[in-house]
Amino acid sequence: MFKTLIFSLSIIFFGLIAGYIIQQLARRRIIRLPISMENLRKLLQKIALLFFLPISTIGTLWIVKMDNIKIVALPFLGIFALFAGGILGLVVAKLLKLNRKDTGSMFTCGSFANIASIGGLVCYLFFGEEGFALVSFYALFVQITYYVVGFPIAKSFSSDMTTNGNLVSHLKKVFLDIFVVVALIYITIGILFNLSGIVRPVFYQTINAVFIPVQTMLLLVSIGLAMKFGRVRDFARECVAVSFIKFTLVPLIVSTIAFLLGYGKIEGGLPLKVVIVLSSMPVAFTSLIPVSIYNLNLDMANSCWLVTTLSLIIVLPLLYYIISLV
Repeated sequence: MFKTLIFSLSIIFFGLIAGYIIQQLARRRIIRLPISMENLRKLLQKIALLFFLPISTIGTLWIVKMDNIKIVALPFLGIFALFAGGILGLVVAKLLKLNRKDTGSMFTCGSFANIASIGGLVCYLFFGEEGFALVSFYALFVQITYYVVGFPIAKSFSSDMTTNGNLVSHLKKVFLDIFVVVALIYITIGILFNLSGIVRPVFYQTINAVFIPVQTMLLLVSIGLAMKFGRVRDFARECVAVSFIKFTLVPLIVSTIAFLLGYGKIEGGLPLKVVIVLSSMPVAFTSLIPVSIYNLNLDMANSCWLVTTLSLIIVLPLLYYIISLV
């Protein structure tokens, strides 16, 4: 399993570094991209999330065991982790006496977690297809929660907050979002195949062995295209605080609940192991979106995202050791 750990770290950091190198070469005009950096980043994300992820998720949901009713609680644990991180972010912001805009950034960094790309890859490499399938359950309502709850809360800390739009129009916009619609469709298809009793083709395992790492690589390269190291040192205490929230407080709270639900006794403790990993993920790149559009402290959010992502070189070996004890 040590090789698996090294492979996980290699994919994560190779993707980030490759994206960052492309970014720097393009900015220095050493290479010329066929499309703008922003459009390239969005294209890679669309290919990963609208092509590779649906196919791999359907395949994993097809074979996951759904004979324990307690698994139904997984999506709610995912939502709870977001709320717990967000609330802790607000508490820390108060303790650090941050201003309004900084507090909004601290909330998004504490709440939004990188479950899809990094969390999914780690669970697949550590636990196989069944582990990856549980990621889909855990993250079932995460994207919707981001838009319905996370974005409005972040907006409330903006000095130029407006009152345009009502709840109905906001919800309509969320549920018509292509990524949300496609996610609901492929998760439903995967569950229906599972319940149908149809045996999954043998070749699907090979497809997932390729698709899951590739989709993660595409997402990580897209993230690397936007990485900025500039002002990290200016936000050292905020980065330390967010790291403590993401890698200690939230995992302790959420994993304890999973343990009390009896997840350690299901399928050799697989659900508990998945929860431990997913509740320990770094700040999501998505957290930078509301910070940017609502004019919060983008430099601080970028610094927290970057530091927690790079911290995986320490966090993943620790997770590897912890789950070996479960």
